[in-house]
Amino acid sequence: MNIQARKLVLIEEFLRISDESLITKLESFIKQEKKSSYDRNLKPMLLNEFHEMINQAKRDNDAGKVISHQDLKMKVKTWK
Repeated sequence: MNIQARKLVLIEEFLRISDESLITKLESFIKQEKKSSYDRNLKPMLLNEFHEMINQAKRDNDAGKVISHQDLKMKVKTWK
């Protein structure tokens, strides 16, 4: 059985569940597995990449491509 067929079977089984606590457990399990998968795939940044990010931030600052924390807070208030 290929993965698409397995997914369909799983969806069908899931749709038959009427126990809310089981659904909560499944949600929790999926969230934890996604986080674990994400964490396993994280790769450390190379030192030269880190330095380049710092240099880019300095160039952005020198070019005026920044916004102060206070100005950003005021701007965010208008988004609501």
